[in-house]
Amino acid sequence: MITKLKRVVDSFLKSDKQFPVITAIASGLYPMLYCYSKNFSIVNSLDHFLFFIVAFLCIPIVVFKLVHWVSKFNSLKKYDKYILPFFNIFTFLFLIKTIAYAGFDKKKTLLVILISIIFAVFFNKYLKKIVVFQYLLAFVSAISLTFIISKNLRISNEWQVQPDDIVKVEFKIKPNIYFIQPDGYVNFSEIKKGFYDFDNSEFESFLHRNDFVTYPDFRSNYTTTLSSNASTFMMKHHYYNNLVSSFEMYNARDMIISKNPVLDVFKNNGYKTYFLSETPYMMFNRPKIGYDFTNIDYTNIPFINPGISNPVDINMSLKASISEEIDSPKFFFLQILKPWHISSRKSINSDKALERKLWLENLVEANNALSKMINLIKERDKNALIIIMADHGGYVGMDFGDQSEKKSQDRDFIYSIFSSQLSIHWPKNDVPNYGHKFKSSVNLFRILFSYLSENEKYLSNLQPDESYIVIKEGTPKGVYKYIDKDGAIVFKKHTTD
Repeated sequence: MITKLKRVVDSFLKSDKQFPVITAIASGLYPMLYCYSKNFSIVNSLDHFLFFIVAFLCIPIVVFKLVHWVSKFNSLKKYDKYILPFFNIFTFLFLIKTIAYAGFDKKKTLLVILISIIFAVFFNKYLKKIVVFQYLLAFVSAISLTFIISKNLRISNEWQVQPDDIVKVEFKIKPNIYFIQPDGYVNFSEIKKGFYDFDNSEFESFLHRNDFVTYPDFRSNYTTTLSSNASTFMMKHHYYNNLVSSFEMYNARDMIISKNPVLDVFKNNGYKTYFLSETPYMMFNRPKIGYDFTNIDYTNIPFINPGISNPVDINMSLKASISEEIDSPKFFFLQILKPWHISSRKSINSDKALERKLWLENLVEANNALSKMINLIKERDKNALIIIMADHGGYVGMDFGDQSEKKSQDRDFIYSIFSSQLSIHWPKNDVPNYGHKFKSSVNLFRILFSYLSENEKYLSNLQPDESYIVIKEGTPKGVYKYIDKDGAIVFKKHTTD
């Protein structure tokens, strides 16, 4: 096999033919496979596959064939040897630039053009060797991608099975429910101390005046928006699928947006469901929409490197949705981007004091946004059940978020990752007497469904209120329990045994 491949390569290198199709595929194949291997959880949809086939392979083939044909005209023959080298290097570098950087960058594009011209003029005789090298890069990425796909296909879904018949729960009371998730909003009990040390009493008083019950020391079970919400909406622990991965949790968006027990319960009880978000982050990989309505259209989400764009105002959509006159009750999942978390990656400007300052500024903006939203809801929906629950902590106290991947036993450091706000406005101030069970996000909806069904049997199968993290430094890589069910700091590697 290797000998035969070597003969093919030698024949290709020695041939006088230009092979525009082979050259075109070489320019797009590695960038496509590289994008898949580095961002698989974001580009694992059929729509993405079709986009990549067309944009990275089919279009270059058509363009290369066309310019190769045009270059044969008598007036252009003297440029013939420059054309394919230019287009190969330009396409190759431009696609890599597009993958690495969101949006159109004039300076980087001009640099790519300049490099392509230099190569075409001075190094065009090396084109076929470059093409062979591009195929070698593609081969290496294909091996990496095969490993990634194989590893994720082996993930078991057994953890998603509920221990009881909660999906068939029947509600006795059916208020409209607003699940508001401010990203990275730390619990009031933690904001007052530790690395945060901030007086947030003004917003606390606002919630108190509006009959919210706040639950101190509440926390997330996982460290990121996707991993935390996957656990929340599946009402089960997933333990990051016990994988130490370089990208986001596989299929988490599908679990949150497409189908999960929480959505099933609401639909079984006649609810119309809404997903309103300031960012399309939850929908980057274009999952099938399981909600009846969303304010985000896939036509506005780029296929490559969408990034976290400026937040969009969801209050107009919320106002219209609240005012929609229908016979069924409504469930809203409302995602707010602020106060978010500190910068994830290390940079020359990484500084914990600066990151704390920026997070506190974002907290003030988050408080304003939440106050506006709550006033809107209460004005138009007097008997609403309103839940404010953050997805995770703000990571304040670190120079950059990735420091969380290094082993620590510092209590304030760990709680800065997991502490999350929970406040609930119960209709008619009918507060359940088992509110002490609100300790972590994995059990939020199970407890809520017990309340709505007036059936406490579902409380018998609460998940352990434990918090888990992926550690990559300071100890063997793996998934570790950081906080036990009683809120104590621990360090125990999770195993599937």
